[in-house]
Order: sequence, then C-alpha cells, then structure tokens
Amino acid sequence: QLQASGGGLVQAGGSLRLSCAASGRTLSSSRMGWFRQAPGKEREFVAAITWRGTSYADSVKGRFTISRDNAKNTVTLQMNSLKSEDTAVYYCASAKDVYSSYDYWGQGTQVTVSS
Repeated sequence: QLQASGGGLVQAGGSLRLSCAASGRTLSSSRMGWFRQAPGKEREFVAAITWRGTSYADSVKGRFTISRDNAKNTVTLQMNSLKSEDTAVYYCASAKDVYSSYDYWGQGTQVTVSS
C-alpha cells in the first residue's frame, strides 16, 4: 500500500516536496517511481529510484530530486523551480524489483503551479 502526500498550490519558481509512505514492501529492494497526469493528458513518467540509482524525465531533470529513506520506508520527490506545466496529479508507484512492472500505485496528490 502506498500513501502519497505533500501536494498543494505554489507559485511558479517555488518548491514542493512530495512523500510516499509504503507498507507491505521493503523499499530497499524495490523500484519506486513518481508519475504524473495533467488534465486531458496521459500519465507520464517523472522519476524513479532503485538500488542502481535514479532516473528522470528530461522535462524535470535538474529541477526534481527523488530520494528514499529505507528506515522509514518512504520515497520523496523534491520539486524545485516549478513551472505551470508541472501542474498535475502526482502518483507514486512501486515494483517489487528492478525487473518488474509497477504493480502498486498510490492515490495521487494534486500539484498546482500558478504562473
């Protein structure tokens, strides 16, 4: 089970920090990701983290940072220099390992960036 939190309304150029608390799965061996879906658009990949490292969509590279706290079993997405095009519902997702597809999804948290 995944519980996402931390969304809200922020002005362009501002920052937000999203958190995803996981239960029932150990994050240290899992692949964790953040996705987002804007109105009228398909869901898109934002960032992911595994024991191998991190990966980012080109649109957020250099502005967003994904990290995890294995002791707390949480994953965080630090979002800086936010733009209006970052407005979306953000979802965290989990895969049991680096070779598997995402099979657990959080409920989503709204991020709105005003210009």
